[in-house]
Amino acid sequence: MSWKRSEKLMDTIKHYSNFPATGVSLRQMVQFGERPSTGTLFRASQFLSEELPIRLAHRVQELHDLPDGLNEMPSIQRVRDWYAQSFEELVTLPRPNLSSDIKDRLLRPAKSNGKTSQMVSKATQNPSIVKGQYRSAPEHHDNGNGNGNGNGNGNGGLHGPGRQVKGATANRRYFVAADDAQEWPPELAAYNTKFAESLEKIKRRHDSVVTTVAQGILEWKRKKQRMQIDHNIQAFLDRFYMSRIGIRMLIGQHIALTDQKLRSDPNYVGIICTRTNVRELAMEAIENARFVCEDHYGLFDAPKVQLVCNPDISFMYVPGHLSHMLFETLKNSLRAVVERHGQDKDEFPVTKVIVAEGKEDITIKVSDEGGGIPRSSIPLVWTYMYTTVDQTPSLDPDFNKSDFKAPMAGFGYGLPISRLYARYFGGDLKLISMEGYGTDVYLHLNRLSSSSEPLQ
Repeated sequence: MSWKRSEKLMDTIKHYSNFPATGVSLRQMVQFGERPSTGTLFRASQFLSEELPIRLAHRVQELHDLPDGLNEMPSIQRVRDWYAQSFEELVTLPRPNLSSDIKDRLLRPAKSNGKTSQMVSKATQNPSIVKGQYRSAPEHHDNGNGNGNGNGNGNGGLHGPGRQVKGATANRRYFVAADDAQEWPPELAAYNTKFAESLEKIKRRHDSVVTTVAQGILEWKRKKQRMQIDHNIQAFLDRFYMSRIGIRMLIGQHIALTDQKLRSDPNYVGIICTRTNVRELAMEAIENARFVCEDHYGLFDAPKVQLVCNPDISFMYVPGHLSHMLFETLKNSLRAVVERHGQDKDEFPVTKVIVAEGKEDITIKVSDEGGGIPRSSIPLVWTYMYTTVDQTPSLDPDFNKSDFKAPMAGFGYGLPISRLYARYFGGDLKLISMEGYGTDVYLHLNRLSSSSEPLQ
């Protein structure tokens, strides 16, 4: 039976879209999830069951209100309905009835060694984001009271979705660990399991969002006979995909924490690795990019890549994000080298990957001799769908169920999305080109891990 959205649901979504989202930093996620007890996971579920609907509602509203007929494209409407359906599932998930005694226990901060443990560290402003650049609340409602960093004290949202009072959202807190080492009633564990299952289902439903939105932009370009997209649509895609990274991060982290009881790798807290080894990930990305390149061009041996990296460099990060950015960047470089020097060349110039470690940043430079890009074209590198209408491969919505197995030629999403991943945790991606020679891409990764998500 196919899902249908109702007017009532759209009204509820509109109401939720008036509330600001609450940003969480990488470090807060780690400090929160180090030893997830049933009570702690329940607190996290409570936070997410209020935070995710707000984030989903912003997206539904924005897709609904897109200008110039873009909101009427079938693929865009399909994505809007996925988001609305996920919103509905989260808001209608029945919560357990808790005794006041259990509610009190959930609100008490955890004790460690008999002392009340310190609050999780505060999130700082994300250094890579201009204020408001990726704001997730609709413009016309922003009256400046959303403090965005969620360190208000508040009562952790132990009341149902009916509790939306203006300003109450400042009280939502992801990261209060609730654990007093006593037993929790079975209803809490049951709810945690059910909540994690709902998140799994939502995550799967949204797997092909990137390609489906891309398809919607194509439908629109063909209908309107446009070659390029304007800066408004560009800004919308940046906001939309940035928000998607955040939603998937929170969902992926929560599912992994719920699972964590089953397997314990001391370096992992959910999907965050506290000791992400840069050299290992870089080597793996190099191997994958060379493989894809050989496969695509029918080469016996792809251009070589030299890696210069201290084997001990490690920091707190999400390995999946870093792999994605490295793979996309290397794939671009190898493609440029092969196209520049011709597929039948015996020896290609070597592409260099250099990793440097500073106090604030770990920087990865990818240098290729792929002929570079004219300076006038550099802004185009950051636009989505940087291809002409007739060259763009038609995207079969199922062709990439995961975001990480992009084809060699892709559809102009590699760099702009990689830059969003970098900025999400306070890093950046920059490109410097020497036309007639090659391109250097600088991937800056913030080591301090205390910057908030770009939601402000």
